[in-house]
Amino acid sequence: MKVTAKQIAEKMGISAAAVSMALNNKPGVSVEMRHQIIDVATEMGYDFTRINQKNFRSNTIAFIFFHKNFVFDTPFFTELATSVEQVIKENGYQLFALHIHDLDDIHEKIKSIQSYNFEGILLLGTTMSRDDFEPFQKLDIPLVLLDSYFPNVNADCVTINNVDSAETATDYLIKKRHEQPGYLHSTQNIVNFSERTLGFFNAVRKNSMPTSKSIIHHLSPSLDGAYADMLEILNHNEPIATCYFADNDEIAIGAMRALKEKGYRVPEDVSIIGFDNIPYATYVDPPLTTIHVPKSYMGVVAAKRLLSSIRDHDNMHVKIEINTELILRNSI
Repeated sequence: MKVTAKQIAEKMGISAAAVSMALNNKPGVSVEMRHQIIDVATEMGYDFTRINQKNFRSNTIAFIFFHKNFVFDTPFFTELATSVEQVIKENGYQLFALHIHDLDDIHEKIKSIQSYNFEGILLLGTTMSRDDFEPFQKLDIPLVLLDSYFPNVNADCVTINNVDSAETATDYLIKKRHEQPGYLHSTQNIVNFSERTLGFFNAVRKNSMPTSKSIIHHLSPSLDGAYADMLEILNHNEPIATCYFADNDEIAIGAMRALKEKGYRVPEDVSIIGFDNIPYATYVDPPLTTIHVPKSYMGVVAAKRLLSSIRDHDNMHVKIEINTELILRNSI
């Protein structure tokens, strides 16, 4: 039995007219309500093939946050999202945020996304693996993958120049301390951290040091998690390096707290350099030397690339790497 607009309306407690307007992409309901209706219709098995959407322009772009054992409420992602929204709205589009978790039924989510009739998608794939991204390639919608990269995918990618940035940071650390650097490596396995690992060891080799002698500690990529993990390492009297490159600022700051609690002086006994330049990096004691990622610019580039693809129907895909800047403070 086919699901009707009236049945959807009864389930949601709204008028059948509102449901009909939403399903047929007609004005009269808000973007948020239209998407709620489409979600319920999808769950109920509504047949969207009856609707002709070919000539309809929704003027709506989706910003999809993909979650995988990671929290997105940090200043990094807030600044990124703000810049994206500004560019999208300045160009006459509406931005609609969607959150997808790796434990969700991704294929059902993809069906819902197809029903929304978005004109383009910005996908924040920081925590994605290639397998996680695979279902999104089935979407016949212009898509920009933001803050991640997978070779030979059918999408534009805008990401950080992680390899060169980590190499620059580690090289600076080595030249200041003239000692074998250690590595505060994230326990979270994502593309950004893997690329930073490559940059770290590039710098070690470039300075004619054996990679096997670099002390590596695996820490959770959060302030509290890194602090607890580093404290446990120190309590077990494991060997400690005199200087460290950290995968991100939260790891660096958490480790600094544990080191100071155990009587180590930063930077006299142990120097640390981070990555991201989060606002809190300026307030810790000592202020953290780090790699600045131009988050707002990154969002602007991604949004403009997506708008260009929508406008020009560009089927060629590009990888755009955003350069970073070394910020010198007092942790080295």
